[in-house]
Amino acid sequence: MTINKEMTIAELIRVDEGIVPLLLESGMHCIGCPSAQGESLEMACMVHGIDADELEAKINAYLGAE
Repeated sequence: MTINKEMTIAELIRVDEGIVPLLLESGMHCIGCPSAQGESLEMACMVHGIDADELEAKINAYLGAE
């Protein structure tokens, strides 16, 4: 499966819980926050000053999608 930056954090975690450590390593330490669960990956990256395209590629590489 391929993820995209329009997916919410909750959707990403449902795809594979192994994505959580990747998010944490990238600086997203509010994974369990209720409001973060409804944010898209792109929105969360913007809030945390993270390059959304880079993180999207990293997650897809982890999933074997690239």
